[in-house]
Amino acid sequence: MPKDQFSFDIVSDVDPQEVRNAYDQAHREILTRFDFKGTDTNLSLDEDMIELRSSTENRLKAAIDVIREKFIRREISLKALTEGPILPAAKGHVRMNLHVSRGIKEEKARELTKFIKTSGVKVQAQVQGEQIRVTGKKKDDLQAVISALKAEDFGIPLQFTNYRP
Repeated sequence: MPKDQFSFDIVSDVDPQEVRNAYDQAHREILTRFDFKGTDTNLSLDEDMIELRSSTENRLKAAIDVIREKFIRREISLKALTEGPILPAAKGHVRMNLHVSRGIKEEKARELTKFIKTSGVKVQAQVQGEQIRVTGKKKDDLQAVISALKAEDFGIPLQFTNYRP
């Protein structure tokens, strides 16, 4: 990269340890709260998936609210959570999967690069795996792109890293 070029990366990531901490706090709260007693409500965490099970749909939705609250307290964006449908499970129970998304998927990356190109700022954006590299000749152009991206809602949490002058 020439000396007169500046760059930064756009990523969408959540700290796995913070997700684990939020899950643990939610799990403890559900085990001890009076309104969850006798409802067989439980959680399980598997890599990027949180599975909730309960005997009633109302208790399942309450458990989702507990998880959301813990995510907010741990400063994890709720945009990182994708809710699956409420499905019937064994013994008349219901279950739901919450997917914790990491990385920028291909279609989102195309949407972001198209937005950057149509913003009118003289920068280049290229997809590099699950992140986007934005390069330009002026720091002000890069800062304009960052503020434009922050003002728009793309449905995923965005972080700006590797700012290189």
